Amino acid sequence: MLSVHTSPLHQPGTGDAGGMNVYIVELAKRLAQQDIEVEIFTRATAAGDPPSVELAPGVLVRHIAAGPYEGLAKEDLPAQLCPFTHGVMTAWAGHHPGHYDLVHSHYWLSGHVGWLASERWGVPLVHAMHTMAKVKNAALAEDDRPEPMARVIGEQQIVAAADKLIANTEEEAADLRRHYEADPGKLAVVHPGVNLERFRPEADGRAAARRRLSIPQNAIVPLFAGRIQPLKAPDVLVRAVAVLLDQEPALRDRLVVPIVGGPSGSGLDRPEALHKLAARLGVCDVLRFQPPVDQQSLADWYRAATVLVMPSYSESFGLVAIEAQACGTPVVAAAVGGLPVAVRDGCTGYLVRGHDPRDYAQVLRRFVENPGLSEKLGAAAARHARCFGWEAAAADTAEVYAAAQDAHRRHLRSAHG
Repeated sequence: MLSVHTSPLHQPGTGDAGGMNVYIVELAKRLAQQDIEVEIFTRATAAGDPPSVELAPGVLVRHIAAGPYEGLAKEDLPAQLCPFTHGVMTAWAGHHPGHYDLVHSHYWLSGHVGWLASERWGVPLVHAMHTMAKVKNAALAEDDRPEPMARVIGEQQIVAAADKLIANTEEEAADLRRHYEADPGKLAVVHPGVNLERFRPEADGRAAARRRLSIPQNAIVPLFAGRIQPLKAPDVLVRAVAVLLDQEPALRDRLVVPIVGGPSGSGLDRPEALHKLAARLGVCDVLRFQPPVDQQSLADWYRAATVLVMPSYSESFGLVAIEAQACGTPVVAAAVGGLPVAVRDGCTGYLVRGHDPRDYAQVLRRFVENPGLSEKLGAAAARHARCFGWEAAAADTAEVYAAAQDAHRRHLRSAHG
């Protein structure tokens, strides 16, 4: 596996680390449990990073020196693909011929390294986009900046070069066909999973979690969890809370709005923007900013919440939505990307079309007016999330690998007559 721009060892919610990090870690572990040994190549981001780290039995993370360790923006990483590729090839040279059977690249930067590696090693390339420039640019937040043309062209090249393309949902597969003219024969839909051992309902879960997090038991708690950047639209929740308090000032004493995550992407341009917005709207007293937390602590935040709010402008799937539901917490989400697959509208939460804060405020009012709604939807959400175990995702991915190897062999036979 290749993950150039973000390490699977990094804390999700910090910098560029997010759902893709969770995806790679959990998938690699489950593949190893199914007797597929995995090595993950990622860029070293600290001088003290060891050359390799065993993430789990059968899963090795290799750190490749490419560019300065710290302070390198994702936009500057294309210039480091040559040294990164050199590091990958050097590691490969230390193995016997045929050591790697397949390359699975994640995100477009990794795809270009994977493209070269697969050709050099004579093995198939499986690629997962995770996000796509053309899709993001078609639904930009007001303060966000568009993805560069270099990425658009790079993604187009990877789509053409890959033996198989893994999409999270049918909607993502359709985007690959529509925006990148992907060969339908290359496409495979594999839903991401959730760690059902970590994210699960617990007896007295909400009350216990609120005690641990010092949240009043009678509070209304709409939670945002994720990277703080325009794409994820935490500002929509903040504005919706302001609307809600204008409509019901008495609610202020019962409203707690945790924002769990750190600035990322174009959010780094104005890291204090959300705080300033909250001050301008007069809602600082109900907001609770929390730095990124580990997965175990995140499960507590989910359980403590009345509802998770995901007003994103674009999501290839939305792992956070499944994690929250697995804990028994319903979700209010934008009806974009893979979120309509992750959330069953009216059953495990609600989908909102558009990003008007008044629409989100209206949905949040339902939880205020009906105290039993969160528990009712949450029970259905927990049942729904059980369909998304990582074991099934890994088994489906292994089938894609086998199909990629078959396709690669057919291509080689055809090329050589």
